[in-house]
Amino acid sequence: MTQLKIGPHSVQPPVVLAPMAGITNAPFRTLCREFSGGKGLFVSEMITTRALVERDAKTMRLIHFDGTERPRSIQLYGVDPATVGKAVRMIVDEDLADHIDLNFGCPVPKVTRKGGGSALPYKRNLLRSILREAVTGAGGLPVTMKMRKGIDDDHITYLDAGRIAVDEGVTAIALHGRTAAQHYGGTADWEAIARLKESVPEIPVLGNGDIWSADDALRMVRETGCDGVVVGRGCLGRPWLFGDLVAAFESEGTGDGTSGADGTGVTYAAPTLGEVSRVMLRHAELLARWLDSEERGVIDFRKHVAWYTKGFSVGSEMRKRLAVTSSLDELGALMSELDLDQAWPAGADGPRGRTSGRNRVVLPEGWLDDPYDRAEVGAEAELDTSGG
Repeated sequence: MTQLKIGPHSVQPPVVLAPMAGITNAPFRTLCREFSGGKGLFVSEMITTRALVERDAKTMRLIHFDGTERPRSIQLYGVDPATVGKAVRMIVDEDLADHIDLNFGCPVPKVTRKGGGSALPYKRNLLRSILREAVTGAGGLPVTMKMRKGIDDDHITYLDAGRIAVDEGVTAIALHGRTAAQHYGGTADWEAIARLKESVPEIPVLGNGDIWSADDALRMVRETGCDGVVVGRGCLGRPWLFGDLVAAFESEGTGDGTSGADGTGVTYAAPTLGEVSRVMLRHAELLARWLDSEERGVIDFRKHVAWYTKGFSVGSEMRKRLAVTSSLDELGALMSELDLDQAWPAGADGPRGRTSGRNRVVLPEGWLDDPYDRAEVGAEAELDTSGG
């Protein structure tokens, strides 16, 4: 496997944690890095450029990196070129990060109806202006971007967007192989990732979509020729997936085998419920420390319970009880009541997280009339809702 280069940064194995709102905060990134042995690239939650420029208190907490995180990677979302430029220059001037990723993938209706998220690349000149401001303001910091195929099957934008990105000096592109209309439903189009790689051979292309296991990641690289993978929903409740990914890619590089499923290659994690419960407690403890409040940390952890316990015989009533805990002792006591010797469930490595699709993308009136007009998108499109 060739080494993935993001500007001056080498990412080996070529594995990136996708930014996910409310998920990929410092505690979760810590867990993923621990399981990976510090290998890979772990991107922050999405940060809106207006909130950053205005020094919103919540946003300033979100851009805090652990002292061991290198490179420090921030994902920005903005719709106004000038504001994006200010945010990037702030990051550079105050040494807040080592890498900037730009989000153009959010399919959420309240964002697209204002022209933001995955609707924005349809307006080619607006996209170009945002990328130009970001790259110019970044100086020596590498700027990458994440996007979807397009709005829907009739309005595909990723190939045009890829060429614009190359022209404007973007360092790498990640493509989620779905349109905004698909949301998270259906099957990711890996062929589109291959086509993008052919279209922009000058820079690395990373593939995203339907990577539920380390074998999926290797298969994506083989089938598409992409330079690396971006993993999102597949690691929900499974931070140890990054250990699997490191083992798989390193085994691929040495020729020692690539599959943990048939017993001929590397062995992938299959934790018992007891081992999972210890990770759950550590996750909650890290959140409590990060939020300076045990109660807030445990409450924030609640959304992870269903993902961690997926497939295990826990019972709906116990899941409900776990999802309303407010202290570490309470969380630990409830988990001690479970059958902690349960083996990793068959099928638990499969799809998780949001899977529903949508049929229609809500857009501003007249948005599709001219892909080259000088569109302006208002501040109301800049919401802290991530996706891609």
